[in-house]
Amino acid sequence: MALKQIDHGTSEYLKMVNLRDIVLRRPLGLTFDHDELMAEKDDILIACMDDEEVLGCCILAKVNSHTVRLRQMAVPDNLHGRGIGASIINFAENMARDKGYKLMTMHARYSAIGFYEKFGYQIKGSQFREVNLPHHVMEKNLR
Repeated sequence: MALKQIDHGTSEYLKMVNLRDIVLRRPLGLTFDHDELMAEKDDILIACMDDEEVLGCCILAKVNSHTVRLRQMAVPDNLHGRGIGASIINFAENMARDKGYKLMTMHARYSAIGFYEKFGYQIKGSQFREVNLPHHVMEKNLR
């Protein structure tokens, strides 16, 4: 298992998009559109790889000079509990720190709040709906 930053438009990126589609989109009856995927070209794309297979992933999107937003964190249900998500979070936080970010924020699905709390993320503000699911903004100071 290896964690790495991948490039937009590569075969690894297409595998990442497929994983996100299977884990995050299809269960909600949603799909990606071309413009949405093109908007990711300047984001930091992180994948957990086992040979050529993407086991998990996330995206870091710049909010401003000191804040980055974690998006599209995905690990298949059958791989939960194997430390893949924890490894991705740690890798993403280290990468964000290395790039000078001080704060990581996210829109966390209600069902994932407990997972993120284990890593020091805190709920900020009231619950809201996004992609027809309850979410909370969560943040962590990266210093």
